[in-house]
Amino acid sequence: MAYERELEFALAIARRAGEIALEHQRGGVTAETKSDLSPVTAADRASERLIAEAIRAEFPEDGLLGEEGSDRQGQSGRRWIIDPIDGTREFVRGNPAWSILLALEEAGDVKVGIAHFPATDATYRAVRGQGAFLGDTRLRASGIRSAAQAVLCINGFDQVRRFPFAAGLLEWLAEFWAVRSFGGCMDAVMVASGKADAWIEPKAEPWDIAALRLIGEEAGAVFFNLDGGCSLYAGNAVLCAPAMESEMRRFLVRG
Repeated sequence: MAYERELEFALAIARRAGEIALEHQRGGVTAETKSDLSPVTAADRASERLIAEAIRAEFPEDGLLGEEGSDRQGQSGRRWIIDPIDGTREFVRGNPAWSILLALEEAGDVKVGIAHFPATDATYRAVRGQGAFLGDTRLRASGIRSAAQAVLCINGFDQVRRFPFAAGLLEWLAEFWAVRSFGGCMDAVMVASGKADAWIEPKAEPWDIAALRLIGEEAGAVFFNLDGGCSLYAGNAVLCAPAMESEMRRFLVRG
């Protein structure tokens, strides 16, 4: 199986990082505020340090890109993209909807993606061309075709107002069967699992979406940006069930 070594490594190191984060959480968590106003804790830094050191030891030619400062070009043409705790606000408050995100990018494409949720011991994984899984269960996006039947997950309402679609957002949301916001990583894996039908993330860095995009796409979901493109580096993300793509693009993508 292609990328078997990389997948097994990612699964093991994500679990170890999750154990470290849980130890920090049990001891009490204090968050600092970064320059972009997002929170960071000692657990975020310890988790990324563990992951980055393990990658350097196991794959010394690979590059690194991490939320908490890991940045190395590497020599192999591959790069590991790390979010040591995605959902730090949830982590700080003791909510379970936070995860360790780890992805391997090669030649501009994500080949391996892991989303490990330590609080619930759930691990979502995908390898490009080989499907997405939760444990031994293969994930499949839903076949929902209309907003009236769909569950929409939207994150970052404070960021939505800067987009052209903001003025009509409340009326559009009212068309959906349900609107929820569990937090980025949880919203995304729910779309991949067919338990929700669309996820909008108006502000996202590559480490927020690399693993989640692959898991979603390998489950049959569609990924795009709010400008209509399809990049990890556009600063936002939409993931949706395939039959919902036209409706999502119609409202969200404005010329």
